[in-house]
Formats: sequence, structure tokens, C-alpha cells
Amino acid sequence: MSSASSEVQILQAVQSTIASRPGVVSTARGMSHFGEHALGWVAVAGIGAALDKPRRRQWAGVAVGAVGAHAASIVIKRVVRRPRPNDPSIQVNVSTPSKLSFPSSHATSTTAAAVLLGRLTGLPLPALLVPPMLLSRLVLGVHYPTDVLAGSALGAASAVAVLKAEQKFGEK
Repeated sequence: MSSASSEVQILQAVQSTIASRPGVVSTARGMSHFGEHALGWVAVAGIGAALDKPRRRQWAGVAVGAVGAHAASIVIKRVVRRPRPNDPSIQVNVSTPSKLSFPSSHATSTTAAAVLLGRLTGLPLPALLVPPMLLSRLVLGVHYPTDVLAGSALGAASAVAVLKAEQKFGEK
């Protein structure tokens, strides 16, 4: 069995067990719109910066991390050029801005934002925010499992880069 067919089987399993439940696809679509181009995370960071002036630079770091992670994922997508799932058994439940799949930009920016927000707030946000976003991309049929896993790894690396830059420039 090829890797692609294994991934299609995982997508089929996710869609047949989870996507058929009431509210799941509409919730996944909402998450998709929130995460599009990292704009939802930029809005969260902007609100945080407006309300938490002593840590405004760290809130800005959340926005920079999410946008930077998103940009990195777009560059990799254009190099790798993996097409999105295209199998008659997979239902595509949302439109996408491109036909490229690897890595998932939503997984990338969400992981970066969750790591940075978690560090800023002290809350376990990566554990709470990342798995639902990754799963939503499978529910929507727009990514293979390896797309979301690679995106999440890239997002974590992007967050580490922001944290190192903050340390270098005196942020705590």
C-alpha cells in the first residue's frame, strides 16, 4: 500500500466517523475561515496588545510568529507543489486559496500562535488549539495527514525562532 493510499484511507476514516456528526463540518469551516492567512491569530494578538500594554511587544510577537509561519508554509508549498487530496471518496467541504497541500498553512500558523500564546498566558494552548485545527483540515478534506503534521512541526519551529529572537533582544 502506498503512502498516498494510506493517507486517503485515514481521510476516509476521519470523514466517515467525525464529519457526519452534527455541527462538525460547520465548526471546521469556521475554524478554516478564522485561520485563513493567519488573520484570526493576528486579530487575537492585536486585541491582546491593545488590552495588555505592558506586554505589547510579546503580543506583537504572536502576530509576527503566526504570519511568519504562514509565509514559510507558502514558500514550502510552492517548492513542494503537492496537490490537495483528489479522490472520489473524499468530500471537500471548504474552498481553498490554492490547489497546493503541503504543508498545511492553517496547521503552521495555528501551532506557532498556540505556542507563543501559551508561553505568554501560561495556558496549555498548544494542547487545546492545535489538535482541533489539524483535525479540521482532514474533516474538510483539504489536506493529507502528513500535510497537517508537517505544518504543525514548521509552526513549532517558527515559534521557537520568535522566542529566540525575543530573548536575543531582551524580551522575557
